[in-house]
Amino acid sequence: MILSASRRTDIPNYYAQWFLGRIEEGFCCVRSPMNPHQISRIDLSPQVVDCIVFWSKNPTALIPHLEKLREYTYYFQFTLTGYGRDIEPNLPDKRQTLIPAFRELSEKIGKERVIWRYDPIFLNKKYTADYHLKAFGEIADRLAAYTERVVVSFVDMYAKIRRGAAACAIRETDRGDMLRLSGEMARIAESHCLRIESCAEQADLLDQGIRQGSCVDRELIEKLTGCRLTGAKDKNQRKECGCLESVDLGAYNTCLNGCKYCYANFSYEKAVENAGRCRVEAPLLCGEIGPEDKVTDRAVKSLKDNQLSFWSV
Repeated sequence: MILSASRRTDIPNYYAQWFLGRIEEGFCCVRSPMNPHQISRIDLSPQVVDCIVFWSKNPTALIPHLEKLREYTYYFQFTLTGYGRDIEPNLPDKRQTLIPAFRELSEKIGKERVIWRYDPIFLNKKYTADYHLKAFGEIADRLAAYTERVVVSFVDMYAKIRRGAAACAIRETDRGDMLRLSGEMARIAESHCLRIESCAEQADLLDQGIRQGSCVDRELIEKLTGCRLTGAKDKNQRKECGCLESVDLGAYNTCLNGCKYCYANFSYEKAVENAGRCRVEAPLLCGEIGPEDKVTDRAVKSLKDNQLSFWSV
């Protein structure tokens, strides 16, 4: 089983102690986003967890406690963009805090396990194509020695983000801007010896030098674990997504980053309310298990192919 922690919220930033408590206890519970009274109890033992994929814009709360994850294989998808607090209001300063945190994390666990994300890319009067290229180049200068890969994507105007997008005059990127940005970013990445990939993009950017990537990456996980993996494409993601199937431990409407382009929060006010209901010792991320809830053990198992060494096959 691959754990995703999490596409739905920033667990390393806001819920690191809850997550570590769940690891120590060996299980957690996840409420279904489709059926709120259906709860899955998930085994978190190292015997069934092949890899943990962390998604974060600020993992500083988790970095001091990585020793507690020594029995697990894991890597980070670390988002660092050029946006200011008008777009990402609750993140600390990029130059003073987040870039140093990226470097510290890389030094602790290895640069192959910290993937830089510059996404989603959108344009408005302030955040022009030239602005993005300058920001991307500056961040690449600072991270090139601390990662091997950068992931980019362009904003999708889901109904869930339209209110925040309208307030910031965010618009979808037209094809001309997309191709120009993709080509220039690919050249910047190449000049810094970074492999550049896209995330779930409908547009084919291969001619611009960007291959389609996978965030829950079978190839990387096999390399990190030294084992071949079974498992299928994640059917719960968009058709353009190439990710391996995973189990997400997060919950929607719980992230406090406040990003204006967020698709995982329908309401920031609701996220604040839900975050206030988090208890470190609770099996659920936020909230309690009630008498009307049905808790079912989720059938999970290792995806390793009979524990054979990947490199010996």
